Formats: sequence, structure tokens, C-alpha cells
Amino acid sequence: MNTPPSSPPRTQARDQPVFAAVGELLATHGMQLSMDAVAAHVGCSKQTLYSRYGSKTNLLRLVMQQHVATTTAQLIKGDSRPLRQILVEFAIHYLEHRNQPRIRQTAQLLAISANQFHEEARTLYNLSADAVRSQITEWLRTEMARGRLIHDDPQFMAELLISMLAGQDFERQRFHAPHRDTPEKRRRWAEFAIDAFLRAFPVPPTGIPGSVNKSRTPGVFPR
Repeated sequence: MNTPPSSPPRTQARDQPVFAAVGELLATHGMQLSMDAVAAHVGCSKQTLYSRYGSKTNLLRLVMQQHVATTTAQLIKGDSRPLRQILVEFAIHYLEHRNQPRIRQTAQLLAISANQFHEEARTLYNLSADAVRSQITEWLRTEMARGRLIHDDPQFMAELLISMLAGQDFERQRFHAPHRDTPEKRRRWAEFAIDAFLRAFPVPPTGIPGSVNKSRTPGVFPR
């Protein structure tokens, strides 16, 4: 039976307006997001938020857990579909999500304020980008165990996959240069990147399930 890579955080209907408010305010306030601003946006008291979530850090953790679960929703453990189909769907979803105006604005604002708020920046990174990489890592490890990917370092593979999907397009956007600004262009890139990834980490040779890629030591990239 197919099972998701991780269980999304248990939330109730009343959590969703709060989580949505946090997402919108991160795009305008960045690291300076406050519980006062969230309370005003939602229309409740700050005490109500603290009573339910305990702290701003815990609220952010819950919001980011939902974000990570949504971002990696296509990577279902035990999925019997072809590996390329799964990865292309994930890649397209990932790029479309990253290219949402609010998500782009949030990323730019957080990058600007990271030098001023070191601890908060590390916390948000660990809860978001690093958590996405960890989920991809676990999914890749599962696919290796199933004999659908050649064995190698899954952490390096996950980081490489994310880098291949991003390419230079977010840099182009940051500097207002021409970029992949339509779903069709992003889909073509997603398919190209996934095909390249699967050539680098192919299905193990027939009769040798899970064999290690002999071209290099697992976890060590050639210099």
C-alpha cells in the first residue's frame, strides 16, 4: 500500500487562517514577523495564539511542516508508477510552487534580512529548505532499497536533484533577467533535469539489485 513520505501535521479548520496569515506576513515582514501581526491579520488576540501554539517558533514549525508536506506530496513511498513519471511530477510541482509570486517574494525578503537575524534565518532554513531535502533523501533511500535506483549517497543525491531543478533560473529572476516564465518552459526544464538525474543514477544492472555505482565511492563526488 502506498504511504506518504511523512504524515502532514494534524491541523484543524481554525488553524488554516492562522497558517495562511503567517505565509502572507512572511512575504511582507520577513524575519520581523510578530505574533501581534499574526493576531491582527487573523482577528484574534495574541494570547489566543500563544495559548494554542505556545510560541512563534512552534507556530512557524507547524506552518513549515505543512509547507514541506505539500512540497513533497508527489514522493509517495511504495508508489508503483514509473520512477521518471513520479520525479517529473514532483519536479513540475516543485518549480511551480517556487515560482509563485508570494513564495519568490518571501525568499528574497528572507535572504535580505538573514544577515541581521542569524538565528531566525537558521531556524527557518532548517524547518523549510533543509526539511524538504531530508524528505527527498528518505524517499530516494526507499527507492534504492526497492532496487529502482542505483545505490549512492542519498543526501548528496537529494541536494543534487534540488540544484538541478533550480538551475540558474532563480538567479535570473533575482537580477531581472529573462527566465523560464511560463509553465511550458518550466516543464521542459523539469523533464530535462529529471532525465539527466536518472542517467546519473540509473536502475541497477539486471541481476544485481541495489549495486553501487562503481564510477565513484558513494558519498564522494569527483573533484
